[in-house]
Amino acid sequence: MTETTRLAVVVLAAGQGTRMKSRLPKVLHPIGGRPLVGHVIDHARSLAPERVLVVVRHERDLVAQAAAATSADILVVDQDDIPGTGRAVQIALEAIPGFTGDVLVLSGDVPLLEASTLEGLVSAHRARGAAATVLSAIVDDATGYGRVIRDEFGGVQRIVEQKDATPEEASVTEINAGVYVFQADPLRVHLDLVDSANAQGERYLTDVIGLLRASQLAVAAASAPDASDALGVNDRVQLSEAARTLNARTVRRWQLAGASILDPHTTWIDVDAKLAADVTVLPNTYILGTTVIAEGAVVGPDTTLQDCEVGRDAVVRRTDATLAVIGAGATVGPFSYLRPGTVLGENGKIGTFVETKNSTIGEGSKVPHLSYIGDTTIGRHVNLGAGAITANYDDLAKHRTEIGDEVHSGSHNVFVAPVRIGDGAKTGAGAVIRKDVPAGALALSVAPQRNVEGWVEINRPGTGAADVAAKARSAQKADDGTQEED
Repeated sequence: MTETTRLAVVVLAAGQGTRMKSRLPKVLHPIGGRPLVGHVIDHARSLAPERVLVVVRHERDLVAQAAAATSADILVVDQDDIPGTGRAVQIALEAIPGFTGDVLVLSGDVPLLEASTLEGLVSAHRARGAAATVLSAIVDDATGYGRVIRDEFGGVQRIVEQKDATPEEASVTEINAGVYVFQADPLRVHLDLVDSANAQGERYLTDVIGLLRASQLAVAAASAPDASDALGVNDRVQLSEAARTLNARTVRRWQLAGASILDPHTTWIDVDAKLAADVTVLPNTYILGTTVIAEGAVVGPDTTLQDCEVGRDAVVRRTDATLAVIGAGATVGPFSYLRPGTVLGENGKIGTFVETKNSTIGEGSKVPHLSYIGDTTIGRHVNLGAGAITANYDDLAKHRTEIGDEVHSGSHNVFVAPVRIGDGAKTGAGAVIRKDVPAGALALSVAPQRNVEGWVEINRPGTGAADVAAKARSAQKADDGTQEED
């Protein structure tokens, strides 16, 4: 690696982001399933730099943890009490003494930059032999962004922040995207000359541009191909706009890869999710986290999948699922709730108004409707009747229920764990199963029906039920007397 090809990336993530009005640091607000700074670091690493440094300060530990989660080789640098982006970059350079080559500076709140844009910026910088190259963009509304001020020859003269701009400068629509490439040596020298004589009392990195020009060094600007790439996130409105832009790109990518997404405007897909060819996604569907959907599966409408696996040709409708595995050819929903640890086998079924948790449901087995299945292992080709409940909690600890192969249960069964139902066993309607059931046995819990006459009138006097019951009893007695006379 020669001096002209060496690259270090500095990601600025020290600010609080007061306009977000949030306890969470701005750079940790998520879009597409990652924090803003996570997207920036990912783009930086796509350039294969020698080092990636992340400068932190506000909520230091939270931001450092998020940065380290992206890659083990991230170097976290702590900014001191001297405020400003210039000081942040100066401290980052102190962490890599002796580094020569180019330094790419990224803002932790500019998440939409494509790797190709950054590659083009670095290439343009090197081709021109510039001391610094600024990424700019032309926007309709430049409010809140630094303006790129050019000289009469079209060269970059300086960058002025919104609060320091004159009315004439504020009318400029070419903004600074907060992305720069510098030659390391002149950057070090001129950072030492930056002061804090501005409205914010900060040491601005942007002041280096004017200082380089004053030293007769070349400063260039490269425009982003798409202005939306360069827009930062400063408040919740811009956060939602960035999320929408990123999601549109993600949806389009999967459409071009062969997935049918019927309504892109109501479909949200995180950047780490994966869809195979011939997947169909119906409206109002959220595919989040690291969810993987296999070929031919149909998901939606009105479905949320968080970190799930969906098998080939499975159908998942109107379902909320987290950390669940849905086998090939299985069907789920409508109105199912799959909690973490649910594993549904091939051609299995979890039906209407069924909740599952930490349970394995075997191949071809069905839990069709109105059931709760928790901490349970179900074998192959089992059918549980409506209203099945595995009572897994005894007020002290959770216990498991084991149901063998080819078991068929009656409606409204309660399985009181720990309990095991043997292969091929049957249970009667309304059974409460407290003991193990041997293979092939029929389990019943039947008591003779007992009617206590007049109970409502005695124990609930004055109620509507008591009144109508009394009238019905009187009418019945009258009918009985008439029948006797006849």
